[in-house]
Amino acid sequence: MTAIALDINQQRETITQIFNQQKANLQAVANTTASQRIAKLKKLHQLILANKEAIREAAYKDFRKNPSEVDLTETYAITNEIKHNISHLRNWMRDRKVSTPMALLGSSSYIRYEPKGNALIISPWNFPFNLTFCPLISAIAAGNCVMVKPSENTPHSSALIKKVVEQLFDKNEVAVVEGAVETSTALLEMPFNHVFFTGAPAIGKIVMRAAANHLASVTLELGGKSPTIIDETANINRVIKRIVWAKMANNGQICIAPDYAFVHESKLDEFVKKFKETTEAFYSSNAADSDAYCRIVNTRHFGRLKNYLEDAIEKGAKVEMGGKIDDTQDYIAPTLLTNVSKDSAVMTNEIFGPILPILTYKNIQEVIDYINAGEKPLALYMYSSSRKNQKKVIDETRSGAAVINHSAVHFFNGNLPFGGANNSGIGNSHGFFGFEAFSDSKGVMKQWSPMSALELMMPPYTGLKQKLIDLSIKWF
Repeated sequence: MTAIALDINQQRETITQIFNQQKANLQAVANTTASQRIAKLKKLHQLILANKEAIREAAYKDFRKNPSEVDLTETYAITNEIKHNISHLRNWMRDRKVSTPMALLGSSSYIRYEPKGNALIISPWNFPFNLTFCPLISAIAAGNCVMVKPSENTPHSSALIKKVVEQLFDKNEVAVVEGAVETSTALLEMPFNHVFFTGAPAIGKIVMRAAANHLASVTLELGGKSPTIIDETANINRVIKRIVWAKMANNGQICIAPDYAFVHESKLDEFVKKFKETTEAFYSSNAADSDAYCRIVNTRHFGRLKNYLEDAIEKGAKVEMGGKIDDTQDYIAPTLLTNVSKDSAVMTNEIFGPILPILTYKNIQEVIDYINAGEKPLALYMYSSSRKNQKKVIDETRSGAAVINHSAVHFFNGNLPFGGANNSGIGNSHGFFGFEAFSDSKGVMKQWSPMSALELMMPPYTGLKQKLIDLSIKWF
């Protein structure tokens, strides 16, 4: 038996041991009060702030990411989620009264949210802290025991995640397990009650199949090709910063980044010109020298993007900006493509990098038909001053989210559900929706009257009872 096989077998034993410890501790954690859960969240908030510099350093080592970008997209996202949960958790945990039909006169009903139990969070590499801690916050708020598997593609970030968690939690409540694909496979063999996965749709299908073996519920935060529409009424000069930022932040490695742009033909020249100017203002004329422009996470993903770019050019795409690559540092310049073939790799795959293909259109219906012909995107962005066009697009397309005259910022609104639809995801996260994802909603009904209306219609059946049944069918 090889050393690798021995290691994974040893890890399986460790995973099983931790899982069983958490299972034995489920009821104690489930019975915690709102005050106790809030206390945990407050301690986590303190730890995140205490490790702010360490988070910056880890992200730089893994991505060469600018500290300010780390603060905004990682640390702020976490602290914002924590504060939102602390503010609302008592209300979320309260029993919710619901009405009871007349046919059940003499009873009352309410909904109680109970923790799912053993939860597994498999988080991605593109925002390792944000996309690990935000679902973990929801799981803690809902009263679960959790095992966390961060990405092996960002080892410095994963190590710090483990360190922070171990400072706050015993393993019988929250445990971080590091490793690669074999580790994820071993974890998915365990009978978790809920699996929260963030990653690519192809891997999401594997996770869902594994969860089905245990009839575990899933939350799948996936991705897809999120379009950005710029219609003939859009003020390009005013909104271009929002588009460039959403596309080029984190080097385009964002599930909700604009994947391609549909630009009205009357706006194409202005859009290309302003996009170039704004990108240069953000990252200088040579983004490779900018400390605000990070890198592709590893050589494998760099190679994938390089192939996408070469394929697009071979099929007739024109490079309006960028196109420069450097294999020695996994660098791809901010790149804008026009005349893109719809069957090229950049138009048939989620890009997840700093390449933006542009398609042009004359009539907004063309855009709607194109979007609806594909999988439902995780997000849809539209830049328009026309309420008519805005309404038409919102009404006639389907997507996980839609944002008018901005991009990606919906992620930071804890009052909105965050998630996709079908290929772009199943279920929602953030705020109450994250709390709900890690909870089972239990219907509770209490008969407080000594008499039940239903008893008047129980056997033996008589003509009078049939009349009561008929009345109930007609009126109640």
